[in-house]
Amino acid sequence: MKIDTSSPIVVLTGAGISAESGLATFRDQGGLWEGHSIEDVATPEGFHRNPDLVYDFYNMRRREAAKASPNAAHNALAALENAWDGDFLLITQNVDDLHERAGSKRMLHMHGRLDSALCYECGSHQHWEGDLDRDCFCSSCSRPSLRPDIVWFGEMPYDMDAIEVALENAALFVAIGTSGTVYPAAGFVAAATSAGAHAVEINLAATGNSLFGECRVGSAATVVPDFVAGLLGRKT
Repeated sequence: MKIDTSSPIVVLTGAGISAESGLATFRDQGGLWEGHSIEDVATPEGFHRNPDLVYDFYNMRRREAAKASPNAAHNALAALENAWDGDFLLITQNVDDLHERAGSKRMLHMHGRLDSALCYECGSHQHWEGDLDRDCFCSSCSRPSLRPDIVWFGEMPYDMDAIEVALENAALFVAIGTSGTVYPAAGFVAAATSAGAHAVEINLAATGNSLFGECRVGSAATVVPDFVAGLLGRKT
């Protein structure tokens, strides 16, 4: 595949890329997330019922993410951004900071971040390190009203307007390590291809979505560096 380096690119990454750094994927086939019901740890209602459980769950995930390291796929995407002349946007469904630690800068966390806290009283976002609990105070309104800055089921993902514009202008759309079956991300390939973009899927198994013009099956840490090298005209 040949694409001019001045062309706009949009990349979407999902749990599969973080899994190769040792982080748990979102949920298993039983609908559980590290042994917890999704309804208990990933909904506003779950937080209202048992905030301590939710705080503990994300504190554990924050500690796990801090111990993980970016893998070759993260590094390759950062290198692609750095070398690309045209518009570049990396959208991640992941809440860890592995992309940033690899060097990515032009990116959006559509599902929030583990290293951020959200005030449910005043709506402010603030960088957060360490554990979070019901006694932590908001730096903007001084109330003990902080929750994990994670987009839960039933909530609107972040930056959807900017994402929509980028998809409409993309010449290339690449989805990495995501099933792409949950909306709104499930609609990204349709939005990009309807605007004329070439769409590439990189995954451990093909999703069978016919909108992708190309599918590369395998480990992200192996396939993504080769893919990036091909885009940049380099030998691996």
